[in-house]
Amino acid sequence: MVYFVGAGSGAADLITVRGQKLLTEADVIIYAGSLVNPEHLEIAKPGCEIHDSASMTLEEVIEVMKRAEGEGKMTVRLHTGDPSIYGAIREQMDLLDEGGIYYDVVPGVSSAFGAAAALKAEYTLPDVSQTVIITRMAGRTPVPEKEEISLLAAHQATMVIFLSTGLLEPLRERLLAGGYQKDTPAAIVYKATWPDEKVFRGTVDTLPQMAKENGITKTALILVGDFLGDSYERSKLYDPAFTHEFREASKTES
Repeated sequence: MVYFVGAGSGAADLITVRGQKLLTEADVIIYAGSLVNPEHLEIAKPGCEIHDSASMTLEEVIEVMKRAEGEGKMTVRLHTGDPSIYGAIREQMDLLDEGGIYYDVVPGVSSAFGAAAALKAEYTLPDVSQTVIITRMAGRTPVPEKEEISLLAAHQATMVIFLSTGLLEPLRERLLAGGYQKDTPAAIVYKATWPDEKVFRGTVDTLPQMAKENGITKTALILVGDFLGDSYERSKLYDPAFTHEFREASKTES
């Protein structure tokens, strides 16, 4: 049996209870060494076989899984954040399907949500944005043409931009071309929820400057949108003048 487990956004105690339990039971752990907090490995049982996938190919990872399966061992494939976001798990699952190996997926806390917590922000503010776009800039790995940053920026929704810290100059230009104003609020969150987390606030125009002045070149998220501003409408759910399934609107006194 193979379990794909989301390790969470950084802090060791942000892994799910289920994921933590599986780590204590695993016979083999394959973890993304360049990103996953090594504290997770401290709870592995004695004799657990541990592999750092940072230097491994897909085929090498699958070979370890197949060998463990043949020996009747349980494997945990430990991914950073939530494995469904830039986790490259589909290609692993397809090869396991071909080999007739059963697997399960345990979700985790994405750094997208760790960053919101660091900012003490809400992505979906009434009358500001009800949509969150999770994306990245095209770099050595391309993105589909229809998902070019300026096209997504045209929606003026909340944007959470991964894997783009080293591309902030072109990112700024694409955001502006898409319709964001220079003074649109923006932030950089470095290593969200890790002990050395850092938060920098500014605007779309100052994104490259913020990163340069603070030496941020990787392992950071870019957050863009008016959800970082001060104006929003109150939620209808808790508005005393709003009726819904569980509460009648309060009557105003004459």
